[in-house]
Amino acid sequence: MSRVPHVLVHHKGDNVAVVVVEGVKAKERLFGVCLDDNSEFEVTCNHDIPIGHKVALTPMTSGDDAIKYGQVIGRIVAEVAVGDHVHTHNLKTKRW
Repeated sequence: MSRVPHVLVHHKGDNVAVVVVEGVKAKERLFGVCLDDNSEFEVTCNHDIPIGHKVALTPMTSGDDAIKYGQVIGRIVAEVAVGDHVHTHNLKTKRW
């Protein structure tokens, strides 16, 4: 890997990636790495996304599970397209 990644996933089955750099802007092509096997991927983001927030790697509909670190982290509550910002406006915890 010669480039610095913009996003990371931990497991091949993750459907969201975590933004790990500042200043991600809408329409930017993001370089990503999967830590499971060091594989590389790209995704174009549809919104500005702050560091530490998530970007969708697959389309999701209301009721789908969001998977990060190989674990379900919540339930999607609004339509999500590949490249969308995934956060509290379209993702809710399953704890309550």
